Amino acid sequence: MPDLLDDLRSRDHVAVLTSGGVDSALLAAELASGPGGPARVVPIYVRFGLIWEADEEHALRRFLAAVHPSRAEELMVLEAPVHTVYADHWSATGQNVPDETTPDEAVYLPGRNLLLLGPTAVWCHQQGIETIALGHLGGNPFADSTPEFFNAYAAVINRALGGELKIVQPYRGLSKIEVLRRGRDFPLGLTWSCIHPVRGFHCGRCNKCAERQKAFAAAGAPDTTAYAERP
Repeated sequence: MPDLLDDLRSRDHVAVLTSGGVDSALLAAELASGPGGPARVVPIYVRFGLIWEADEEHALRRFLAAVHPSRAEELMVLEAPVHTVYADHWSATGQNVPDETTPDEAVYLPGRNLLLLGPTAVWCHQQGIETIALGHLGGNPFADSTPEFFNAYAAVINRALGGELKIVQPYRGLSKIEVLRRGRDFPLGLTWSCIHPVRGFHCGRCNKCAERQKAFAAAGAPDTTAYAERP
């Protein structure tokens, strides 16, 4: 039975736009580990300057070091500060961060994928990399996370750069629970979800921490995440 990543494994160069989150971190690890796969896997992290990013990037580096991905290059960090764009948005100020009582829509970051993909696409074009892989899941409700958006955005980028960039989402057919079960042999407790860190720990109370805890429980997977507080 074909695996979700078989098409990507047949390509020479793949960039994985990754945060420290379960989905994108696992995608990078899967592509770069084990037999077969692309000759070159480049994990890319984009720094916006949001309140959780120092801890998130640290978690991503720990996760990649722990899995020892054989074909992964060193993490590439691109700087794209948004403090003047986001102004007083909670993600930039740390005020009124969505907690465990808020709906999923509360954590929307305006134009996040638009902002992430711009510098990533230009960098990849300069490096001769024609595939960007994202860890987005099928349940993502936001307008800039749909296949239609990514196809249209890739077309605009290719028109601007004269390239043949492809933006792919191999986990789109999976739920968070399925991803956790798929990654059961990886140290997923080292990944990062929190949007309101406390002294380098997951706060345990924000919207994303609550989502993480529920997903681990539903997947029947041990949650070894270090929480400052667990409800």
